[in-house]
Amino acid sequence: MSRRKKTGRNEAPRPASDTRVNLKQLAEHLGLSTTTLSLVLNNSPGSNAIPRETQERIFAAAERFKYHPNPIARSLRSQRTYTLGVLVPEMSDGYSAMVLSGVEDFLLREGYFYFIGSHRHKLELIEEYSRLYAQRCVEGLILVDTPMRHSLRMPVVSVSGHDTVEGITNIVLNHQRAAELALECLAGLGHERIAVIKGQEFSSDTEVRWAAIRDTAEAMGIPVRTELVAQLEGDDPSPEPGYRATRRLVEAGGRFTAIFAFNDISAIGAIRTLREAGYRVPEDVSVVGFDDTAGAAFHYPALTTIRQPLRRMGALAAEWVLRRIAGSPAAPYPGEVEVEPELVVRQSTAPAPEVVSLPRPRKRR
Repeated sequence: MSRRKKTGRNEAPRPASDTRVNLKQLAEHLGLSTTTLSLVLNNSPGSNAIPRETQERIFAAAERFKYHPNPIARSLRSQRTYTLGVLVPEMSDGYSAMVLSGVEDFLLREGYFYFIGSHRHKLELIEEYSRLYAQRCVEGLILVDTPMRHSLRMPVVSVSGHDTVEGITNIVLNHQRAAELALECLAGLGHERIAVIKGQEFSSDTEVRWAAIRDTAEAMGIPVRTELVAQLEGDDPSPEPGYRATRRLVEAGGRFTAIFAFNDISAIGAIRTLREAGYRVPEDVSVVGFDDTAGAAFHYPALTTIRQPLRRMGALAAEWVLRRIAGSPAAPYPGEVEVEPELVVRQSTAPAPEVVSLPRPRKRR
């Protein structure tokens, strides 16, 4: 005859490891309060006061007995949704993807969920998403290269936002320093005739960066020639706009020994055009990009670029929106948080050659 093992008088029954349990059962098994478990499993600020050994016991038991916090119950108890909205121009490689990585890193650690909307530079979609997010009770909004010229009834943090709007914190790059780094690099290599590829009209950084380049070039005595300036056109996130802009520069017959592109993607397109026109990079023309996206180091030649700390900017945006959510609505908040750029020198830049004119390439059919 089999015997059942008796439990101690004060020992809670041990759940079967293949059975899902609720918070109360898990707390009884561990001999802890439900409040302690809730703080640890939801990564709440108060969990820092709980000993590391206790936290590890809680996580081990939760994994063994397949316990997962109930987000609906959590929201009902706290009258909060722990959800944010994120708006981006498009879901593509490069700028937006790197900023989103930083946003995700921070929000996942803090136990927040988020909705992502892609507006494709359409103002009506930006307005519609803002209304939809409010209807779904998001607690805050993160904008990535997205214009917002009026206040919303929630904390808003904008990456690369430049409008001064009540209720919005802008995470911005020091564009003046970025222009100095790029132009000092090229001038130090002997480049005097430098072509510039401006961003699209809809990009938040276009005018700010262009003004910084003009001011810096003037201060350094580098002439900014109209015939050596081209602007990206269209909303294609591929290298194609950079390819077309550089083709216009080459076909116009302007003589230059270097190109400072709006971003890495357009710089890659520029290199393709230069090669088709018979230029060697960097022997004949040096190319400097902007952002230092993931592919910049792996392109051929590897791209010299201005590193914009995009992942950190995303994490800062998430950090500041959560700070503002946790604080009083009347508490002061920064209108702007500035980050610094960095010059990354690779193989797409070299000393300037003598300026030569190449034959104009045949037009594409």
